[in-house]
Amino acid sequence: MNIAILGFGTVGTGVYDIIKKGNTTHTQNLTVSHIFVRETRTKDLPEMTANIDDILLNDDVDVVVEVMGGIEPAHDYILKALQNGKHVVSANKAVIAKYMDEFVKTAQDNNVDFYFESSVAGGIPWIKNLERSLRIDNVSSISGIFNGTSNFILDQMKKTGQPFADILKEAQDLGYAEADPSADIDGYDIENKLCISFNLAYNTSIKPSAELPCFGIRNITDQDINYFNELGLIVKLMGKSRRAQNEFDYVIEPTLYNPSQVESSINDNFNYASLNGDTIGELGFMGQGAGKFPTANAVVQDILDIVDQTPRVIPAEKSTLKLNTNLSLTDYLVRTSADLSQYVNSSQIKAVNNIYSLVESMPAGKMHQAMAQLLKEDNQAFMVNIAANDKERVL
Repeated sequence: MNIAILGFGTVGTGVYDIIKKGNTTHTQNLTVSHIFVRETRTKDLPEMTANIDDILLNDDVDVVVEVMGGIEPAHDYILKALQNGKHVVSANKAVIAKYMDEFVKTAQDNNVDFYFESSVAGGIPWIKNLERSLRIDNVSSISGIFNGTSNFILDQMKKTGQPFADILKEAQDLGYAEADPSADIDGYDIENKLCISFNLAYNTSIKPSAELPCFGIRNITDQDINYFNELGLIVKLMGKSRRAQNEFDYVIEPTLYNPSQVESSINDNFNYASLNGDTIGELGFMGQGAGKFPTANAVVQDILDIVDQTPRVIPAEKSTLKLNTNLSLTDYLVRTSADLSQYVNSSQIKAVNNIYSLVESMPAGKMHQAMAQLLKEDNQAFMVNIAANDKERVL
């Protein structure tokens, strides 16, 4: 099977290396025939080309691997590859979250496959096992630590006591965080991954947008971490969705866990993804959520699924489930120098100390709306979700 790789950065070179090594009988049957690179790049491998038509219009190319990142021209190239009868494998979470329905339909119309295991949780076989669960169960919830960079920052702050800025710089030096870390620390990377996950789980078509509740860790301080340590709790940046009857919710926010919970033990830059199904119950997966070879491994696994003609579990007709961001009531700890009662009903607020307040039984969507307004007055404000059975630790 001839493979064309679009993009030859970290993941693209990883895919190339795995296929070239051919360590197993499965990968020995794969060949990288083309590598699409920028015009300005030195063509130091015979497979390299800067002419996309060498790939998209070439009948000898069987699978196109898109690992360029970004929206355009990735969106255009994926569509043209599918329309020209080529299977496509993509690790590009941003373009998939925005155009997944279009890609899936185009693949079906042209009798080819579109696979995207590596777009969520890197090397963890999350999408595959989510689809396996859907063959038997309705999935009632999804939850996860879907971003390794934010998890590394929170874990190192807890372990070292150092300020956020110092640990962020360390993450950038290690290559975990980009020069502009916004996608990781503000939750937008998780937003793409969560949309892909619950759109599969609930058979819906929600796309990332500014209206979806998303609050990151940009404002967390070492004092916050120390206070959580005193409470015996550990903070993680979570993506969560719960289904109830004909509705489901969606939220990305810092969340406190006690040491008995699995999430609290996920360290460094690891990811954790879990689902809850009717008969399987809770099912969780932990592993490397990013990086050259973990992500490339997931890409090559998708290629092998295409070779084996592994069927997908993506129904053509969408469900009638509705998004309700206020479906879940929860409690929050809030740190702010502003008057919180301007944004939240005072009957729901309990003063914890001179720094933090507890907001009880608040719909998640409304809490995020309140924080958006609060941040205009206090741009250093911070909030964290605290479970009902843990809030007694602060009272």
